[in-house]
Amino acid sequence: MTPLNRQALRGLAPGSRPVVDPAELRPRVVHFGIGAFHRAHQAVYTENAAARSGEPWGIAAVAPRSAATVDALRAQDCLYSVTERHPEGGAPRVVGSLTGAYALGRDTAAVDALLADPETTVVTLTITEKGYHRSARTGGLDTVVPALETTVVGRLAAGLAARMRSGAAPISVVSCDNMADNGAVLGRVVRDVVRASGWPDRERVLELMDRCVAFPDTVVDRIVPATTAADVTATATALGVDDALPVSGEPYRQWVLEDRFAAPRPPWELDGALLVPDVAPYQLTKLRLLNGSHSALAFLGLAAGCATIADTMACDWGERLVRALCAEVAPTLPAGGPDPVRYADDLVARFGNTAMRHLLRQIASDGSLKITERWLPALRSLRESGVSTPVLELALAGWAHTTRPDAQGHGVTDPAREALAACWRTGAAPPDSVRALLTTVGAPDLADDTALTAAVARHLPALQAGHVDI
Repeated sequence: MTPLNRQALRGLAPGSRPVVDPAELRPRVVHFGIGAFHRAHQAVYTENAAARSGEPWGIAAVAPRSAATVDALRAQDCLYSVTERHPEGGAPRVVGSLTGAYALGRDTAAVDALLADPETTVVTLTITEKGYHRSARTGGLDTVVPALETTVVGRLAAGLAARMRSGAAPISVVSCDNMADNGAVLGRVVRDVVRASGWPDRERVLELMDRCVAFPDTVVDRIVPATTAADVTATATALGVDDALPVSGEPYRQWVLEDRFAAPRPPWELDGALLVPDVAPYQLTKLRLLNGSHSALAFLGLAAGCATIADTMACDWGERLVRALCAEVAPTLPAGGPDPVRYADDLVARFGNTAMRHLLRQIASDGSLKITERWLPALRSLRESGVSTPVLELALAGWAHTTRPDAQGHGVTDPAREALAACWRTGAAPPDSVRALLTTVGAPDLADDTALTAAVARHLPALQAGHVDI
């Protein structure tokens, strides 16, 4: 079959072609992390913003690790397709917003040049929580990270420093990862890299960054399942050309951005993005309700033998879990955000979309990092107020169950996998193992809550038997 590239675009149906001419775009945005989510979310918003404004906003995409993805994109002139998955079906459309693809290690000089180029006015990131190399103890940079200069935050700090030295052209750096205060977190880690650099002019660089670099907070939302071989085949059949890197997503997508930019940016609001003075109400609602219930469904669903989110929603406990978790956590949310009850209604509909085969193993990966953002702050707040937390206790039990050495067949990956497995030492009582797990993820205060650890441990026998009781 003919491969997807710019030459092949002429043979596609009009509705399948990019909404912009890729040849007319310029690399004015640098993005780190060219996985499926970025290609189905920010890249789509940017393409539509360019099309509707007539401005040449293109994206230079940087892969932190996978040179294979870069090579596959280059072979397709940086084109790929997105399919919007409805229960009744969906057709792929080619996206043309990427102007180039780079591998961080292999193309370091080119990436540094892009970061220093005054034409680049926005940097975006989707590198997952672990890509920030934060210390669980301080929340700042983990200064013992080896080869820091090869990481995204290390290269970003070096690139911004070079930019400051060359004239301090303003730039905005936009985290699109699922963390509370993600902009502030990114800004702190990048500044910590500069402080730890040993550069003789580091104080001057920091002073210029304070004036010329903005780190706005954002909220991103779209469920994007991992692409399967069947997806590749189906996309080729529908398009009539061979796309090696198709992605798909649910119909719903959202992008909320703090309206605090230091330089020109794509007019994403022309495609429905929200520019607001404070994203915290949206951020915490998404993090604690959507991401929180997503993780709960994943861990508990694995214990129950499910494979996808839609599978969990077909169980008699799936919808009840989502609604109960949202109701339990809602009191911890600030005013000014979405209505929690209506938000829960939307989640039930979204999670129940049978066209979305969102694998639980994918969602449950890196759980030790995710639960510290999605569950633990709300859990602390509720317990400090004397409020019972039965749903979060059940969710924690689901996570704890996946960390057991005898549960590794679930295929769940985690950067702390060995340390977590060691918490289940031979002869330890379940509450003691739960206590050790919470200590390992940086929550010694919750580990000392004996009522909590006992409540979590009480759920473990049922989960080991494959039962979810709510």
